[in-house]
Amino acid sequence: MQEIAQWIFQNLNYWTVTLGMILESSIIPFPSELVVPPAAFKAAAGELNIFLVIVFATIGADIGAIINYAGSYYLGRPLVYAFANSKFGHACMINEEKVKKSEEFFNEHGVMATLTGRFIPVIRQLISVPAGLSKMNFWVFLAYTTLGAGLWNCILAALGYYLHSVVSWEELQGVLHDYDKEMKIVIFAILGLAILFFYIKKKVK
Repeated sequence: MQEIAQWIFQNLNYWTVTLGMILESSIIPFPSELVVPPAAFKAAAGELNIFLVIVFATIGADIGAIINYAGSYYLGRPLVYAFANSKFGHACMINEEKVKKSEEFFNEHGVMATLTGRFIPVIRQLISVPAGLSKMNFWVFLAYTTLGAGLWNCILAALGYYLHSVVSWEELQGVLHDYDKEMKIVIFAILGLAILFFYIKKKVK
């Protein structure tokens, strides 16, 4: 997987951005932080278009999420958990505990989980699984997934675009790890605002 990540990093275009985000949103562990910020960095240099970077990243995230959703929808809970406990599942860094955690998050937050779950590590990769297991309406699922993935990609793109004025391309990968703390603060702020929005909306109804 490290070789694939390095290849995408070195061959960034709209199609490799899409591929990287398909992997990131499916059962294969792949860090979106190594796809969108570098692509946005190139956009700031004039090599790509920042708007198209976000669009293609979100399309890729949607495709990966749909793969998880469809697999869970049609295979059902027993086969999903059997996969999580298999050697291939473990190779994809998936296990029963992670699937249970994503189900608990989904059951606690309902439809909103498909949006807010996109901002939480581990949950982001698997939040489509409980959506499929619960037979959530596909179009509602896709709408919330697109919104959540789009917001997350905007954050990552803004970071990459900003870094172009601060560091060189050679320093970029190392610097991205240094912004981990700041990214977590932004994530929790967005989650808080999302929860507040849905709480107020529920009270108004």
